[in-house]
Amino acid sequence: MQNPDHLSENQPAEEAAPVRYETPVSFGIKSWAEEDRPREKLMQKGRAALSDAELMAILLGSGTAKLSAVDVAKLILKAANNDLNALARLSIKELMRHKGIGEAKAITIVAALELGRRRKEVDAPARTTITNSRDIYRVVQPHLQDLPHEEFWVVLLNRANVVMRTVSISRGGVAGTVADPKLIFKEALEQLASSVILVHNHPSGNRNPSAADIALTRKLKEAGLFLDLPILDHLIYTDAGYFSFADEGML
Repeated sequence: MQNPDHLSENQPAEEAAPVRYETPVSFGIKSWAEEDRPREKLMQKGRAALSDAELMAILLGSGTAKLSAVDVAKLILKAANNDLNALARLSIKELMRHKGIGEAKAITIVAALELGRRRKEVDAPARTTITNSRDIYRVVQPHLQDLPHEEFWVVLLNRANVVMRTVSISRGGVAGTVADPKLIFKEALEQLASSVILVHNHPSGNRNPSAADIALTRKLKEAGLFLDLPILDHLIYTDAGYFSFADEGML
């Protein structure tokens, strides 16, 4: 096929004209049957009847000239592999890369997902007895879920292994964070804790401890014994699961 941008002098102009395709007409949500519109559907059938894309379309409010709000929502979800947890990790700038998503809509999506995360935190019991590593995971999940960077936390327990407080010690980058023993034991001593659980997350999803993780755990365990504040466990958190030093006999 000849390139229409490079015509010979003797070629008729009409033969070089590119084929034109009709742009399909996009029908907005307002043209849909009333029972199919996300807002009306929610009112009539309840929130459970709506798909993830339809719920997100309500947040977006509108689409583009060629795509409805539901279509835009479907494209965003598809880019996140239809995984709401993956969607919750996207930044405002990453969401704005999608056609039809400006700053205001991106902020709305992030705010809605953050409210969902905080709801889990509020629903968590205020006082939990720690009996195993799974209990620790549940306690710290609301604080560490979906984080793109590393954070170090401690869970302070009383003599009955009831959670007194969860404390953020430090926040770092993707590859690591600093855990200052002085800050860790300062918090424990001020709260009159009887024992301590160490927790930090791996945003990469790799549950295995690094050499630095192992060395830090040993260092803090020795300091805890000296202060009569035993370290009961060190949990490496990921959204898909965890690694427990105590369970693996490494404490």
